[in-house]
Amino acid sequence: MGRTGSSSESRKPFNKREENVPKVDDSAPQTISVARTQRSPYVWLSLLLLTIYGFRAIYQQQFEKLPIPLSAEQAGKRGFSEVEALKHVKALTSLGPHPVGSDALDLALEYVLRAAEKIKKTAHWEVDVEVEKFHAKSGANRLSGGLFRGKTLMYSDLYHVILRVLPKYADETGENTILVSSHIDTVFSTEGAGDCSSCIAVMLELARGISQWAHGFKSGVIFLFNTGEEEGLNGAHSFMTQHPWNNTIRLAVDLEAIGLGGKSGIFQTGSHPWAVETFASVAKYPSAQIVSEDLFTSGAIKSGTDFQVYRELAGLSGLDFAYADNTAVYHTKNDKFELLKPGSLQHLGENMLAFLLHAAASSKLPTGNVIKGQNSEQDKAVYFDILGTYMVVYRQRFATLLHNSVIIQSLMIWTTSLVMGGFPAAVSLALSCLSLVLMWVFSLSFSASVAFILPVISPSPVPYVASPWLVVGLFVAPAFLGALAGQYVGFLILQTYLSNVYSKRERLLPATRAELIRLEAERWLFKAGSFQWLLFLIIGNYYKIGSSYLALVWLVSPAFAYGLLEATLTPARFPKPLKLATLLMGSIVPLLVSAGTIIRLASSLIGSAVRFDRNPGSTPEWLGSVIVAVFVAIILCLTSVYLLSYLHLSEAKRSIIFATCILFGLSLAAVVSGIVPPFTDLTARTVNVVHIVDTTEKYGGRQDPVSYVSLFSTTPGKLTREIEHIKEGFTCGRDKPIDYVTFSVDYGCWTHEDGEDGWDESDIPSLLVDSDVSSNGRITNILIDTKGSTRWSLGINTDEIEDFKFKGEEELVPIGDKSSVDGWHTIQFSGGRDAPRSFALTLFWKKNSTRLVEANTVPPPLLKLRTDFNRLTPKAKRVISKLPSWCALFGKSTSPFTLAFLTALPINI
Repeated sequence: MGRTGSSSESRKPFNKREENVPKVDDSAPQTISVARTQRSPYVWLSLLLLTIYGFRAIYQQQFEKLPIPLSAEQAGKRGFSEVEALKHVKALTSLGPHPVGSDALDLALEYVLRAAEKIKKTAHWEVDVEVEKFHAKSGANRLSGGLFRGKTLMYSDLYHVILRVLPKYADETGENTILVSSHIDTVFSTEGAGDCSSCIAVMLELARGISQWAHGFKSGVIFLFNTGEEEGLNGAHSFMTQHPWNNTIRLAVDLEAIGLGGKSGIFQTGSHPWAVETFASVAKYPSAQIVSEDLFTSGAIKSGTDFQVYRELAGLSGLDFAYADNTAVYHTKNDKFELLKPGSLQHLGENMLAFLLHAAASSKLPTGNVIKGQNSEQDKAVYFDILGTYMVVYRQRFATLLHNSVIIQSLMIWTTSLVMGGFPAAVSLALSCLSLVLMWVFSLSFSASVAFILPVISPSPVPYVASPWLVVGLFVAPAFLGALAGQYVGFLILQTYLSNVYSKRERLLPATRAELIRLEAERWLFKAGSFQWLLFLIIGNYYKIGSSYLALVWLVSPAFAYGLLEATLTPARFPKPLKLATLLMGSIVPLLVSAGTIIRLASSLIGSAVRFDRNPGSTPEWLGSVIVAVFVAIILCLTSVYLLSYLHLSEAKRSIIFATCILFGLSLAAVVSGIVPPFTDLTARTVNVVHIVDTTEKYGGRQDPVSYVSLFSTTPGKLTREIEHIKEGFTCGRDKPIDYVTFSVDYGCWTHEDGEDGWDESDIPSLLVDSDVSSNGRITNILIDTKGSTRWSLGINTDEIEDFKFKGEEELVPIGDKSSVDGWHTIQFSGGRDAPRSFALTLFWKKNSTRLVEANTVPPPLLKLRTDFNRLTPKAKRVISKLPSWCALFGKSTSPFTLAFLTALPINI
């Protein structure tokens, strides 16, 4: 856009004032001619290839370039050695999966404790290192945000290893500490190399290095190696509510993983900017994107980390890191030591060591109410890295001022341009915006259409998971064709209007007039791209979205290039072809800032497709691919709007369209033919095999338990190929929906063959009515016995129940402040082997609650209970052993173990 409003270009050919137009001899025909614009197809094909290569090169530099791992000798006593840290990863992963309550977790705890004691023995003589194995008693985690709405997460008998580093002769440092936290436990389905043995290993090596530096610290450093994170952030909650050091913490740093290795980047910081500002100033290999924080806090990413506990419960700010490479292996068998990328731990370790040394030695560590989140939202940090080398951090207050300044200037330029251009300029702007709308509609339609047909023509609705490059052919190609077609339709409409305007110039030769119309339309399309980004900047600025910096660079840089190279202050009569230099100059900075982030978001989205269907069978098979297709189309429309405006006058357009069609055809053929498999040994489809003992049928009308093995998948698509491979008498379909309390399975497979072995009726949980009185409102007391299970989920029908209180060895959930989702409040419990098994639940009914059940109807139950056992029955073991190599068991806090008991209590008790 540049100086469009101040240049004569904004007045052509719309200027009504004849004196501003060069004089022409009225007695002779127009002799000025304009040569037809010729843009070499070879130049444009080269430019497109260069753009594709540039995207890849930027991503590689920003996210894949890792430091060289250092040995202990190379790092020295005070440095960080990945070689040493990997020894810890190998030791922990060799134990296999170690979920809460398992013997393997006890071994993992003992290993970490021994490593911590060794650090204590080798610490600097002026440094005091305290090591503790902390036993957390029963507690209830009632976070309200994100995935925890409508839930109470309870725990008991958890153990953590805590290591505190202080300067020996400065006792006051113990009252101001920095917390570094991660979790030892894993889900039942993985050895957890990435999530999060790598984090524990980094912390142990950091603690060793810090123990050689801390004699000069002004703040202590606490390393919390917790358990229970995978069951609902219980480890962090138990520490923050039960340990005496919790009130000394001023800053929290959490290490996490949603993938396996690569660069560990910051994706949450809290409300106070001090930590991220400090990190940016000292980190050797900065990696941080507020785009990830915006997505995480918006709920678009369905996950939670310990940092949520530190932020919500204690009001702390700090840094939340996560490994995010290869997200498809998350919580599966492929999260293993052998696939961990060299340099991953060195990258995080060196960054964290530099940060801790600076932060702990600083006298400016935030304290008191400032860190408790009482500072204004205007002080929140906006942050991002450039090529993994430089990091930009500024506060929201400055961002608002900067954005407001750019918005006001842009609006003034546009207003001036439209006033000087008059009605024709306003109509031209409206039509160029119409071209944007058509570009979006066509691009989204073309790309989404492919997603809709994939389940019909492909063995899997998500055939690109193991080969993400297929997304380029399947979705990017049609999105590009749609964007080009939509904008071209708008281009033709705009030309039609401009031809009417130029028709008043009777002295123009027809060829000249046609070429001027094309050139004028081209410029309006380019300027419409700036107008598009201006709208996004206005919206982002209004809602204080940190990621609005992307709109800023995509607006300012091309507008500056246009103003510098295209707009002039001379009364030039005719528009000229847009210069290639304008496109190159205007695109370099935006691509440097955003290209790597775009690819990282796309790869994370593709990887998460294997666990997209949180309630298997509840969503259409095409929905996951439609989301990917829509994401691709949105990114393409946003980033290619300037480029597309050039292509309509290029001789390369047909060649580009042909090449794009060929790419799409080849990708589609690869999918239909099965040449490229949707899943592989290393990028597997997620499945669950659960032996179910069900006593819920007819809510007591049938006393004999029903036993069967269930197979379901959170990856979209039928299980036909898998069942043919297993051959264990499975039946698949939607005829047998299963309510697992925390989620439901609408489509799955089941078999009743050999289902009676491997479990005992003494393991069946019980829900017994102890009393039911209705004097001053109906109150019912329920006794719950989970028998041998220390991991269970209980659903309470809030359509019938107003409130409840829950008691184990002590009261865990008092009356009041309950939320629900879809009419249910869910309690999830997880504990060690000494956790209680017997509980008392008091229910307070609603005044208008159901008292009688109508005949021939089956109402929802009052209570529903699932208890889990981490053991394999013979049938389940045989099924798991026959799973195809492209399948992997998947675990999360809400999913059952391999043996589950279901029971319920009816409303008409």
